[in-house]
Amino acid sequence: MVTQEFSTDSLATAPRNRVTARSVVIQGRQALRVVLEPRLGSAEMIDKPTFVIVPVTLANGVIEVDILSRLVPDAPPIARGFAGIACRINPEASAFEAVYLRPLNGRPMNPPPPRDQRAVQYFAYPDWDFQRLRDCHPDGSYEAGADIRPDTWMHLKLAISHHQVTASVDGRIVLTVQNKVPATQGAVGLWVDIGTEAFFSNLRVSA
Repeated sequence: MVTQEFSTDSLATAPRNRVTARSVVIQGRQALRVVLEPRLGSAEMIDKPTFVIVPVTLANGVIEVDILSRLVPDAPPIARGFAGIACRINPEASAFEAVYLRPLNGRPMNPPPPRDQRAVQYFAYPDWDFQRLRDCHPDGSYEAGADIRPDTWMHLKLAISHHQVTASVDGRIVLTVQNKVPATQGAVGLWVDIGTEAFFSNLRVSA
């Protein structure tokens, strides 16, 4: 397994899909700021291909990155600071898997049930968004609670195999799911959703 590390400067010039990105300093750390394009932002953009595309191809392996996310001033009421990692993105960005964080649902924020068990989410675009997963798996097996909060650095790590994705947050395994699509090979993405300003740092990909 070979590990690649990506600097903020290199990611600032990476391809983008429906997002804007630039290198910034936040909390004394160099990071990549990622938000949706200004023309986007409606509820129809939930769980869509909105990411910076990292110049690496992965089928199975490990992706890890530090994420800080928070709401933008005009965030809709449903926003929770959505930010995470996409993987196995096909060349057309029409299919991929992702795991993302909802820091406003983190346990330290004392969200009401069932939001306290919805801080980490897996989905597979285009067929398996979060709502279909909830409808088909009412046991909540494709999302989980976590000790996270907005405006604070969180370390997200994905261990990806042919049939399974395991997500760890700050060194603790929080979610293990069976892939909802056949395993394939594709790009990696730094993913963001509506109402969110996300910052990414210390990206490493091992494949």
